Amino acid sequence: MDESEDMPKDFIKLKSEKLSVDEVSELVISPYCGAVSLFIGTTRNNFEGKKVIHLEYEAYTSMAETEIKKICRDVRQKWPSVKHIAVHHRLGLVPITEASVIIAVSSPHRAESLEAVRYCINTLKASVPIWKKEIYEDEYSWKENKECFWANSEK
Repeated sequence: MDESEDMPKDFIKLKSEKLSVDEVSELVISPYCGAVSLFIGTTRNNFEGKKVIHLEYEAYTSMAETEIKKICRDVRQKWPSVKHIAVHHRLGLVPITEASVIIAVSSPHRAESLEAVRYCINTLKASVPIWKKEIYEDEYSWKENKECFWANSEK
């Protein structure tokens, strides 16, 4: 296979079903790359001393997908050697220990894929219209990401 047959691809998915680390990592594997870096964001069982029962995510889906595509374009400008990018985010109810987001990036060398994954998750949290609701034992709270630009501009 020559490299033209393995053109860079972006795999973006927002879904209510359980996310698969194997599925996401397999999407980005390339014979031209020696590195696949992953970020997996999972639901933890606590927040500031409160017991978290589960999380719920909502999104403005078409706008979220557009914003994630912009992140992928930015990654390719900053790290031209990046081959494939996968960003899968779960919507709806996410139980404790399950993944709410999985990001995978392949590149010839590890530095670029590690930096690109970090950039992807930080930028996603700051700019993509996905909202998180934390459900506790006796209450709930809608959370805004501290990185979120529109939340910070109103304060």
